[in-house]
Amino acid sequence: MGEAKTFRLAVIPGDGIGKEVVREGMRVLEHMAEESEGKFSFESDYFPWGCEYYLENGKMMDEDGLEQIRNHDAIYFGAVGFPGVPDHISLWGLRLAICQGFDQWANIRPVEFLPGVPRRLNHPDVDNLNWVLVRENSEGEYSGIGGRNFAGRGTGNEVAVQSALFTEKGCERIIRFAFDLARTRDRKKVTSVTKSNAQQYGMVLWDEVFARVSKDYPDVETDQRLVDAMAAEFVLHPEELEVVVASNLFADILSDLGSALAGSLGVAASANLNPERRTPSMFESVHGSAPDIAGKGVANPIGTIGSAALMLDHLGLAEEAARLNNAIAETTRQGILTRDLGGTYDTVEVTDAIIQNLAKVKEQAH
Repeated sequence: MGEAKTFRLAVIPGDGIGKEVVREGMRVLEHMAEESEGKFSFESDYFPWGCEYYLENGKMMDEDGLEQIRNHDAIYFGAVGFPGVPDHISLWGLRLAICQGFDQWANIRPVEFLPGVPRRLNHPDVDNLNWVLVRENSEGEYSGIGGRNFAGRGTGNEVAVQSALFTEKGCERIIRFAFDLARTRDRKKVTSVTKSNAQQYGMVLWDEVFARVSKDYPDVETDQRLVDAMAAEFVLHPEELEVVVASNLFADILSDLGSALAGSLGVAASANLNPERRTPSMFESVHGSAPDIAGKGVANPIGTIGSAALMLDHLGLAEEAARLNNAIAETTRQGILTRDLGGTYDTVEVTDAIIQNLAKVKEQAH
């Protein structure tokens, strides 16, 4: 066996149920490290950033926060947002500060229909549906360009301008990423989503780049949809989906729709990647901080544990990532589900079952 690899993780539980699900995700990761027989281990640094930190310090993270975590191998993130702190402050002050500060320009959000999960989608072949959203994660509608003015004109006369930024380089790198990802799948297809009939500048640029890049991938099938039509496609013809690439806003919305169709936002994993690996990538579930159920022990840990699987794969542990995903699927197949999926198991019990099933799927593999 080669030399053991120690991965440095920056762990940011954040707010609400983020703390609960990250704790369970770390429990799984530590268990896998212990049973790896010295193949790998984790050195985890915890950071208390989030809304509570903001209420005490007037900021969501340390001024030099990015420098504190720049040299870690990966970032494991919970959720952000809590009553008392406006959502735009919590989001821009922490999650987006990390995503943009580290140029994590590719956001990956798989849509998977786990066995044993109550069906939200009436489809004859739902068990074989599986697609992935590729989200442009650095510009587009979340560029933060704009402002508010004319408040001095009196009540009801203020004007807000919010601009979306599309650069040719930004469009090209995320579209090429989607095509490269499609080449790794059984069905090689990329569907581009825009609203270029109404947004005639940025989205038309995206369309033009997509047409140009697609010529470099003659082996990959292509399709294009307007975002409103794609929302319907998710429900009516999901069998047509494989790799779906879209701008920051559109892919954000569509991924929530996909997660809901798959059963719950609680099962949805995601990765914020810097594909060049110049900076650490960040792994988080798609769901929010859910303050209404925080502290009750009923949060679904699957999305965060699935994000740990994406992190393992990113760290070069593809076999371990596949085993963890299989353990998650075996757990839901057994009917061990949290309340959001119609079950009666709590957060810790679902994690316990996933850990137990790691051994089961390992035996099956041998």
